[in-house]
Parts: sequence; C-alpha cells; structure tokens
Amino acid sequence: MERTLEGKIAIITGSGHGIGLSIAKLFASHGAKVMIATLDQASGQSAAKSIRDSGGEAELFVLDVGIPDAVMAMVEHTVECFGGVDIVVHNAASFLFGAVDKFVEQDFDTVIDVNLKACFALTKACVPHLKKRRNGRILVTSSVTGPRRAMPGLAYYAASKSAVNGFIRTAALELGGKNITVNGVEPGYIVTRAHEQVEAVVGTGEIEKYIPAGRLGEPEEVAHAMLFLAGENAGYITGQTIVVDGGACLPETPLFANIAKLLDEHV
Repeated sequence: MERTLEGKIAIITGSGHGIGLSIAKLFASHGAKVMIATLDQASGQSAAKSIRDSGGEAELFVLDVGIPDAVMAMVEHTVECFGGVDIVVHNAASFLFGAVDKFVEQDFDTVIDVNLKACFALTKACVPHLKKRRNGRILVTSSVTGPRRAMPGLAYYAASKSAVNGFIRTAALELGGKNITVNGVEPGYIVTRAHEQVEAVVGTGEIEKYIPAGRLGEPEEVAHAMLFLAGENAGYITGQTIVVDGGACLPETPLFANIAKLLDEHV
C-alpha cells in the first residue's frame, strides 16, 4: 500500500471513536504521525493503542475543543511531540437535539462552540505551524444536514454545519496564498453513535429505504475522502466539500430513492 502521508503530522479532533477514529487509523496506516484529540480519555487511549499496535505513531491529548485555550495547548503539545503540524482535521461534533420553539441557549452554545468556534480556534493555533511546513491542510467534517438537508430537532446542529461550510470557503480564500488548503467532507447517514440516536426515533432499518445505495455508509468511507483531501493529489482543491451519502441527497422526493428498481420493473 502506498503511504501517501509518510512523515506528515496530523491532528484529528473527536478521534476516539466513529468517523474520527477511522480517519486517525487510516492516516496512520499511510504514514502520518497522529495526535488523537478527544474529550473521552478511555476511548482516546484505546484509539492511540490500536494505532501503535498496528505499527503506527500516535499520541493522545484529552480536551474540550469548545475551549480555545485547550485547543492552543493541544496544538503546542503536538508540536512538542512531533515537531510540527501538517494536517488538521476538525471532526469533533456536538449533536444535541433541540426544537426551534423550545430554544435552550446553553445547548445551542455547546453545539456552536464545538462544531463551529473550534474551527476558528484550531485554525488560529495551527496556521503558524502549517505555514512553516509549506503544504498545510485544514479539513473539517461538515454534514449534509444543514447545508443540503434538514431534520426535525437538529436546528442547532444544522445551523452550525451550514456555518462550517461558510468557514471552509472563506478560510480557503484567506489562506490560499500561504500554501494551505481548506476543505471538508459532508457525510450523510453513517454508522455512528449519532445515527443510533436517529434510529431510536425513526426505527432500525427505516432510513436505508430512502438511500439510493440501499445501505448506510461506513466511517471508513468518510475517512477515505479525507485521505484524498489530505494528500498531495488534492493540492489544487480548496474551499470545497465532498458529499459522502450514498446518493441520499439526489432524489427530489424519497419516492425516487429506489428509482432504478422502479425502472427495471416498469420500463
């Protein structure tokens, strides 16, 4: 296997489980030194151990990415451990539910702090180091929820992810002359803890009926999109997002999700 990130140093937030863990493992398998930045120490330790056991390099920093001072300390620790920063992946996210007519300011603030403000804090802390490496990558896990679709109860989350896409485009414009690209991935329905919360409401197996691919996505499929954006071949791509959703955003109506089957039967 080609080690496309050989010698690179990557920070990945929310990498103790789910999509973040898959990104961390994949990056490490391609030669990157990985800083596991996560809120939960136990899952972070497990993630770092799994990478080391597979022959990769990983360190752990436990933090709340919604606290800017903690983000700065984590970046400084990464530089102390590995000697710099090449790739930053902001994947950590808060998925708090909240109806718009039952607005809870504290919950909204938590979602915005973790999902959006952390993008700014990470960028501010990392740009000086990315400039030194002269080939920096800032990557963000966005979502189809907000930028492309809506889901009842997820107004806080949707608003934060719509804003994240605005951040990606503007940061890309500002940092392009510094040899730093800024891009994102918009996952659809992926097998994660967050999806388990959705299934608890709508029922297990119901969502797959409305996905043209006929299945949920795997965290590794999001990780591979991130791997491409982190690599040398994506050096002329910036300010963009890649949708990884099995085609779920394509139909005008859910009735058309299985259009291929309908065509086979009736045409």
